Amino acid sequence: MSDALVELVWGDGLNRFALHIGHLRELQEKCKAGPQRILQRLSSLDWQIDDIRETIRLGLIGGGKTPSEAHTLAVRYFDERPPLESRPVAQVILMQALVGVPDDVVGKAEAETAPTNPESTPTEGSPSPPSTDGEPS
Repeated sequence: MSDALVELVWGDGLNRFALHIGHLRELQEKCKAGPQRILQRLSSLDWQIDDIRETIRLGLIGGGKTPSEAHTLAVRYFDERPPLESRPVAQVILMQALVGVPDDVVGKAEAETAPTNPESTPTEGSPSPPSTDGEPS
């Protein structure tokens, strides 16, 4: 599963959404702002209609819908509904694209397979690593 993929209830039921790099580029072009700025606007009172609509439409495409299917859903469940109903969905889609999955631990696979050196591991219960300084003189 892609880090950008998220399943959410929106419109007619459970839908898959993902914003990959090409979708993020199209989103910033359509909204005249970078993804972080769009997320900031969605989290404030400064959002614009396309911040919500295009995030959802492009997210549906990234989640596997055809552009035509995504357009139909956007018309039916965004254009014909109050926009604030969809704002939280757009926020989650964009946050997922920018941050990834919450339980994804960066470097986890490497950490699990890396050999450990008992002398280099921190003392149990100590929050700091052992000193690399030589013995006191």
